[in-house]
Amino acid sequence: MARSGSAKPSASRAPPSPTPPVAVITKPNTKAPKRKEDYTSDGVEDNDVFLLPGSDFQVLIAVTILAAIVRLYRIYQPTSVVFDEVHFGGFASKYIKGKFFMDVHPPLAKLLITLFGWLAGFDGNFDFKEIGKDYLEPGVPYVAMRLFPALCGIFLAPTMFLTLKATGCRTFTATLGAGLIIFENGLLTQARLILLDSPLMIATAFTALAFTSFTNQHELGPTKAFQPSWWFWLVMTGLGLGMTVSIKWVGLFTIAWVGSLTLVQLWVLLGDYKNVTIRILAKHFMARLFCLIVIPLTFYMAMFGIHFLCLTNPGEGDGFMSSEFQSTLNSKGMQDVPADVLMGSRVTIRHVNTQGGYLHSHPLMYPTGSKQQQITLYPHKDENNIWLLENQTQPLDIHGEPINGTTAWFNLPEPPYITNGAVLRLYHQPTHRRLHSHDVRPPITEADWQNEVSAYGYEGFDGDANDFFRVEIIKKKSKSGVAQERLRTIDTKFRLVHIMTGCVLFSHKVKLPDWASEQQEVTCAKGGTLPNSLWYIESNEHPQLGEDAEKVNYANPGFFGKFWELQKVMWKTNAGLTESHAWDSRPPSWPILRRGINFWGKQHRQIYLMGNPLVWWSATAAVLVYVLFKGLAVLRWQRSCNDYANTTFKRFDYEIGTSVLGWALHYFPFYLMQRQLFLHHYFPALYFAIIAFCQFYDFITARISVIGLKDKPIINKLGATGFLVLSMVVFVLFAPLAYGGAWTKTECNRVKLFSTWDWDCNTFLDSVSSTPPESIPPRNLPERI
Repeated sequence: MARSGSAKPSASRAPPSPTPPVAVITKPNTKAPKRKEDYTSDGVEDNDVFLLPGSDFQVLIAVTILAAIVRLYRIYQPTSVVFDEVHFGGFASKYIKGKFFMDVHPPLAKLLITLFGWLAGFDGNFDFKEIGKDYLEPGVPYVAMRLFPALCGIFLAPTMFLTLKATGCRTFTATLGAGLIIFENGLLTQARLILLDSPLMIATAFTALAFTSFTNQHELGPTKAFQPSWWFWLVMTGLGLGMTVSIKWVGLFTIAWVGSLTLVQLWVLLGDYKNVTIRILAKHFMARLFCLIVIPLTFYMAMFGIHFLCLTNPGEGDGFMSSEFQSTLNSKGMQDVPADVLMGSRVTIRHVNTQGGYLHSHPLMYPTGSKQQQITLYPHKDENNIWLLENQTQPLDIHGEPINGTTAWFNLPEPPYITNGAVLRLYHQPTHRRLHSHDVRPPITEADWQNEVSAYGYEGFDGDANDFFRVEIIKKKSKSGVAQERLRTIDTKFRLVHIMTGCVLFSHKVKLPDWASEQQEVTCAKGGTLPNSLWYIESNEHPQLGEDAEKVNYANPGFFGKFWELQKVMWKTNAGLTESHAWDSRPPSWPILRRGINFWGKQHRQIYLMGNPLVWWSATAAVLVYVLFKGLAVLRWQRSCNDYANTTFKRFDYEIGTSVLGWALHYFPFYLMQRQLFLHHYFPALYFAIIAFCQFYDFITARISVIGLKDKPIINKLGATGFLVLSMVVFVLFAPLAYGGAWTKTECNRVKLFSTWDWDCNTFLDSVSSTPPESIPPRNLPERI
């Protein structure tokens, strides 16, 4: 983007990017070159894709048809669950059933996959639980569900064509770019399955098209500002950003790309003090604020609004959410309960930090340690969650004698409130044992600072001193007022401090083995963290709390509360995906296509996510060449060479630099992530690298005069055609891995150039004719999220 020619002169030199002002040295009787009087960029033409000639639209249609043929060929194969169809097909089932689930990705693509399946008659009864599980016998409309990603993959090619035309590339160059998308094996593989990457790619590509078109209109100067085409592409950019981030959070990198270039635009506008008044600058700023922030954010939140409307029933994912959130789901809500908690109340106690599991016991013993009755955290409502709150001593009657039994507190003249610092015992009524701790190591977390918690005693047993716990109300976590002084249902958050040892009742996300039904471990921790030591009472009943007693219930979090809570849970869960995976890979290996992902294997066929090496390496080479070019350009600028006075040089730097910036912002942030990463995370960066490659080719063959190819368009056409044909040949060589087609060991070994390309050639037979029908049980492949 060219800087305004009317910028104020400065003693210091401007940086080389976006474009420095051209120094004008006047000599006597010599005219200075004429400079633009506004922020219009040099060498920019109106490349509005709606104004393309009819021949380009004919090419566009042909490209789309070819993409459809390649993407839809045998899309019904394989007829069984492939890789992450386990997850995203399963989510479609949950949407149709309305069962709440938790996923680390936003809902847009999953909702559209569900829509396609529902329109085809899918009833949600197929669970997608295992790779290789057959689709045909249960009658799953899996082809219709795969059709949505396939359509996204089809439209990716014409979108690339239009994007390159919007940058000013020749038609053959744009066709080359579209062809490289069509014959990219990795993009093909993702587009034929129930996965999110193909929808993500079309949303990213649409955003790139819209913003490139908007930038073109912007660079034409003030005459185009705020015109219908200018507004249209700016609004489409915002809509594209909303769609992209509503599919995967990788869309945040696209937002960073658009945002950084928008700041450059505003900086250039700020420099045009003659034509851009403060009022006009504010208008530009507000237009971008509305279109690039308000529209995407509104769209993103609207997708979660639909998500919440669809998922109204409890499901396996509601355990990730808070009690307030869960109470909004059908059958998870509860009646109003008495607010005050008294000695003798029958209560359920929930943990605050680990999604609200209930303090629980059952008539099973620890196999180690004290071998007393187990105490666990259990996520569901159950009779074994009920505890009776007892004072440390029995109450006295009018004669001063202890009133024995668990009903001793039911008829006292004054309500026996439980205040901060009160010492009590927790009696488990179903098994007649009391909550108990002692200096014994827990069964799993055998740390010196943690003690075992058990249920100890029998019916009629008075218990011992190890049953005593002190209530410690945490005022900053409790609702202000009475809830900070005495126990109140829901509103009071408290700790239970063991009197004898000083440890606090504690739980964390450690699961007990099968002997405890994999329920969550509860211990007594010395110096345990506050979040994992916090508890609250959910249900509460006592004979002295009648119908007229003050009642409480969970506060309805509303849409915004649920939305924000779900974002935090998604972020935390996403960051927690740090376990190693058989097919994960790290960012340094992606640009060189070091390895792929094994998706599916059956009947001596295999689907392996593998890119087209020619496309990947060429795109990577284009990025590296630009980086070298930019380094040299900066050095020459530092030596006061006047390269940026050349319009073609300036456009080369800005246009390809814009694409390389998109590649960098979609690639380098992954270096900061510790979570599981896979080859398909590189696809958005690859798309920008392909754009850079095509732009580089177009400049060399059609725009740079020095080389001498600019006036020979046949070179551009022959070169594009030749490279595209070569890409098709490489595509065909690796196509069996994308389509899951028949292949032989010989053909497999011939194209397996590197040992890191770790698909197994022994999977295939010696000849295609000996390949059996699809009847062999599926291989067990690891799943991931």
